[in-house]
Amino acid sequence: MSRSIVRELVALLLLSAMAQAPRPVWAADRKPNIVFILADDLGFTDVACYGSRYYETPHIDKLAAQGLKFTDGYTCGPNCQPTRAALMSGQYGPRTGIYTVGSIDRFDWKSRPLRPVDNAQGLPLGKVTIAQTLQAAGYATGMFGKWHLGQQGDYHPRRRGFDEAIVSMGQHFDFTTAPEVTYPAGTYLADFLTDKAVDFITRHKDEPFFLYLPHFGVHSPYQAKKDLVKKFAEKAAAGGHHDPTYAAMLASVDESVGRVVKTLDELGLSDDTLVIFSSDNGGVGGYEREGIGKAGAVTDNAPLRGGKGMLYEGGIRAPYLFRWPGKIPAGTVCDRAINSVDLYPTLVELAEGKAPESDPLDGTSYLRLLTSGGQEPWEREDLYWHFPGYLGAGKGSWRTTPVGAIRSGDWKLVEFFETGKLELYNIRNDAGETSDLASAMPDRVKELHARMLAWRKRIHAPMPTSNQK
Repeated sequence: MSRSIVRELVALLLLSAMAQAPRPVWAADRKPNIVFILADDLGFTDVACYGSRYYETPHIDKLAAQGLKFTDGYTCGPNCQPTRAALMSGQYGPRTGIYTVGSIDRFDWKSRPLRPVDNAQGLPLGKVTIAQTLQAAGYATGMFGKWHLGQQGDYHPRRRGFDEAIVSMGQHFDFTTAPEVTYPAGTYLADFLTDKAVDFITRHKDEPFFLYLPHFGVHSPYQAKKDLVKKFAEKAAAGGHHDPTYAAMLASVDESVGRVVKTLDELGLSDDTLVIFSSDNGGVGGYEREGIGKAGAVTDNAPLRGGKGMLYEGGIRAPYLFRWPGKIPAGTVCDRAINSVDLYPTLVELAEGKAPESDPLDGTSYLRLLTSGGQEPWEREDLYWHFPGYLGAGKGSWRTTPVGAIRSGDWKLVEFFETGKLELYNIRNDAGETSDLASAMPDRVKELHARMLAWRKRIHAPMPTSNQK
């Protein structure tokens, strides 16, 4: 057989193999855009499509109607900073050193039996962010809003993989930015950030882009546009949802979602863009039922238990919505449990990028779960939480003491480090964690606790130490 014929046969075999190989679910001529909108302190039930009858979120709800809604989506931390670190690094807190917000001395732990683990103030510079990975995969990258992972020098997002980045902080009116940006007096922060996001999309419409839009709303201080506050002040409360200022703040975040999606539609980019909406932790509320007073409560996470700062469901379960017309079936719902660390590998697969070799990713890509409308068989490791510190609730009470948790299938085990107490819940049947089954199911407790201990050992999770003198 001649060499020319052999070459032709080899070429035909290669072409056949390529034709039969699994192809991405998107067009091969351009990688899909990614828009990730993150709300701050937005509770699971604060969104209308997740149950609120007082707050109005028509644009966020439309993401669910046009895409996929997760019912069991979790954050890696019960407050802001650890979740953001997990989203950007794809790693649990023990690997990044970030498990809470700020210094351990924010609260007077010295009267407690344990000394909390020191908390990192910024995402370690050796971590490869999802922005850096997408940048290397050919994406234009932009971030506008709350960073919360260190913003001075090399910690600023402009040095962490974002081509463009404006960090906002302080208040919702008269806010500050880094770098400093001038804006008209009376500008509302959510509008300012949305203007920047829309401009970024417009300028990068002809190339794949990653837009990260982490809003400061609905975090305190509670400030909103007067006309919206008036609107909700005239509306009847529904359960624990009753604060007109909070409702107005959420309405502005919802309007931002609408403006971003409208921009994608008008530019003909929607079919090529995955839009993601979520929150960084549970809502600020649900504390009175735990016997610790209001603790600054402004909303309620019922029927979930607890709120921001706790490892009960109200503190860590969050809305997760995904829209991608033509790729994600519209109006679908998925009850698989996912969390913050899963986003990084999902976006790497989406972008056909390369995960960092220097550090392991702790999550599992759920891309095929998205494109199958939640029907694709999907397995992931158990979900873990590790909070080796204290969060105060005022007047000598605590939202949480050092605690850890695991969710495995329908089961969740919570361990309190001060006392060693273990609580067991069947989350599928009891999302409100009202019935502790630990004493009735000791074998299940033993199994889940062993898994949690093995995970801590494997990931080198630091534990609080004795504070006894």
